[in-house]
Amino acid sequence: MAFWIEFVQLIFIFELMKIKLLLFGITRDLLNANELSFEVLENINVGDLKKELHSKYPQVENISSYAIAVNESYANDDVKLREKDVVAIIPPVSGG
Repeated sequence: MAFWIEFVQLIFIFELMKIKLLLFGITRDLLNANELSFEVLENINVGDLKKELHSKYPQVENISSYAIAVNESYANDDVKLREKDVVAIIPPVSGG
């Protein structure tokens, strides 16, 4: 019985939250979408989000590098995400 109580407590410790992913350039092409609703654990940071993306969408690993913006500001891997954040995945752009 004690195990069950601990298990139920763990479920409530790690709640899920929704964020919106905006996809640009090659990421839009690889995932065949302009935006996605994405569920992640509370208190996740940008670095952990990248790992989640690579796990759920392995085709993203083919992009050598990309920037992340959270609510229209560029973000490094340590930035914590919050419920309903808008996260943009911005791949490198080339052109002339």
